[in-house]
Amino acid sequence: MSEAAISPTTRLDAPRTARLNLRLQPRRSLTALRRFATPVLLVLAWEAGASLGLIPSSLVASPAEILDTFWTLSASGELLGHLLVSLGRVTVGLGIGVVAGTLFALVAGLSRFGEDAVDAPLQMARTLPHLAMVPLFILWFGIGETPKIALVALGAMFPIYLNLFAGIRGVDPKLVEAANTLGLSRGELIRHVILPGALPSALVGLRYALGVAWLSLVVGEQINAQSGIGYMMMNAGEFLRTDIIMLGLLVYALLGLGADQLVRMVERGALVWRPTFVSGRI
Repeated sequence: MSEAAISPTTRLDAPRTARLNLRLQPRRSLTALRRFATPVLLVLAWEAGASLGLIPSSLVASPAEILDTFWTLSASGELLGHLLVSLGRVTVGLGIGVVAGTLFALVAGLSRFGEDAVDAPLQMARTLPHLAMVPLFILWFGIGETPKIALVALGAMFPIYLNLFAGIRGVDPKLVEAANTLGLSRGELIRHVILPGALPSALVGLRYALGVAWLSLVVGEQINAQSGIGYMMMNAGEFLRTDIIMLGLLVYALLGLGADQLVRMVERGALVWRPTFVSGRI
């Protein structure tokens, strides 16, 4: 776009927006501190309760014990080895689930015939608790890596499908009508109007899928595993090592949070065209 095509209002609003962002930076920093204040206070109360004997270490390890275990397992390389195995499983399973959910959503969302053929079976399968499929997966795929990855893929597929399907069907009809008026072909309509319009819903589905993927991995790594965070926790349970169990849960939580933050960063970059409230309030 040339400079002449930029309206005077746009040029005048840019400095005003920049000044507003500068004024809002201290407020955003305070908001970030408030978000971390509650977890920090909970950890301090947890440590105080363990130190006073109010929380038995045989039931729940203290934060200090968990931190000590973290340094020990990190120094030996054991934690990193299990972590890499778990990351590999969830990455492959999530990738399969995202691809399958996206394909099903495109088939059902872009065609009435596709919806009739695909949606009903998927809705029926969605109502089944996918974690209850573990015995069948063992019968079908054995006790190797395949059932673990399949469990993650199955759990991640449905959030992608549901949100992307809803996003496709929720595209503003006026935009579709305008595209048809401009003479766009069906392929151009899908590429330039429908898919960009459905992208916000697809990213929300990805965030849900990440949560379900980590939950599925926790269960999947109980299936005759020899490595992984879930195996480390299960093995620790046999020796009543609550510190290792709590460390494993903490690792799962941090991985889930990190993955969610990554998707939110992608969302901010991919959806720069979407209007937002600068102040963060309606």
